[in-house]
Amino acid sequence: MSQIIEAFEKEQMKESLPELNVGDTVRVSKTIVEGKKKRTQKFEGTIVKIAGSNSSRSITIRKIIDKVGVEKAYLLHSPLLTDIEIIQRSKVRRSKLFYLRDRVGAKANRLKIKK
Repeated sequence: MSQIIEAFEKEQMKESLPELNVGDTVRVSKTIVEGKKKRTQKFEGTIVKIAGSNSSRSITIRKIIDKVGVEKAYLLHSPLLTDIEIIQRSKVRRSKLFYLRDRVGAKANRLKIKK
């Protein structure tokens, strides 16, 4: 039974995904359907968490809007996710950057840029 599930999950997975790490600043494009209209919405922020495996792999992205932190989680293999663009890579020492939740403004952007 598990072989059937694994085969189905492999079929649903995307082949070409960029190599994502915690601390990277990314721009994610997602297709949104409103009635009969389709549009693409972009969300740019820092990857705070990567969770799951195989087809259930997800990333949580954090960005600050008007001094309020906003986090969104995206399934990487979702058909609604059209594009992931890496803007900047940062050097981090942790696997989850939850300490960024306590920071606002310039303090939130203290990640060191990879060279």
